[in-house]
Amino acid sequence: MAGTACSSQKATDGRGNDDGKVKIGLVTKTDSNPFFVALREAAKAQAGKDGAELIALAGKFDGDNEGQVAALENLVQQGVDTILVTPSNSTGILGAIKKAREKGILVIALDTETDPKDAVDATFATDNTQAGRLQGQYVKAALGERAPQLLMLDGSPGGTVDEQRHKGFLEGLGLTETDPKVLGKEATNGDQNKAQQAMENLLQRATSVNAVYTINEPAARGGFAALQAKGLADKVVVGSIDGGCQGVRDVKDGKYALTVMQFPKKMAEDGVKAGVEFTKSGKKPSGFTDTGTTVIADKPMPGIDSKDTAWGLQNCWG
Repeated sequence: MAGTACSSQKATDGRGNDDGKVKIGLVTKTDSNPFFVALREAAKAQAGKDGAELIALAGKFDGDNEGQVAALENLVQQGVDTILVTPSNSTGILGAIKKAREKGILVIALDTETDPKDAVDATFATDNTQAGRLQGQYVKAALGERAPQLLMLDGSPGGTVDEQRHKGFLEGLGLTETDPKVLGKEATNGDQNKAQQAMENLLQRATSVNAVYTINEPAARGGFAALQAKGLADKVVVGSIDGGCQGVRDVKDGKYALTVMQFPKKMAEDGVKAGVEFTKSGKKPSGFTDTGTTVIADKPMPGIDSKDTAWGLQNCWG
């Protein structure tokens, strides 16, 4: 009954719980991926600083839309003021978001945009198309005069972030989807073991590879392991995206040429701050806020802004 009372109050004035406590819900894609662990921990820390209560839930796996829908419904029942969500499915989650907003709950997307973008009040995220584009531009520069012979370790089919990074990478490398220089591509769900298997499969028919796109750093580690086993690791330029501390160390160790750093801590902190402000004053954030991207590489390339791994290790997450 208390949850019902909170929901009724939100529908009237848009903010506040009966006990005066700011209550913020967080729904991530998984609770195990290092990126989402870092995001959750940063949100908890910021909530603690701001005197708010954070309730963190997650899908069971990347792509678990049903699990995320159930989590949003759970948070509505618990009477939260704000929900921060990293959508696994940018359209599948819309019904649950709409119901939450109808209760007067502020809903902010983190890391991944909804489709349409205005299904939430605001978004704090990486510009994932630009992150992919930066990866592609660096790989192109690192290849020099060599024409790319590309293999792609993608994420989850239909995922918004996955599609944005994939598209951006091809733009940065200067290729189209159907270009014969794209030798093959496989979904990995951003999982290291699946990526290693995918790369092993791709290498059975594409040993001329000299460039590899990866959706994230676990996929890059899996891809590297397969390339190394075939004696190809030093012949291939591998790029990635994330900026986790292990990923930066991988770049330092030469496992892949670069990673494009994201800033999940900033996403989480900005989201929590906006939620607290909304509960206290009713002020809502709006639109898309780009939380930034930085190329991390120890070999600078002409025309590409980058930071070395020493900087990366000072600013990484996880």
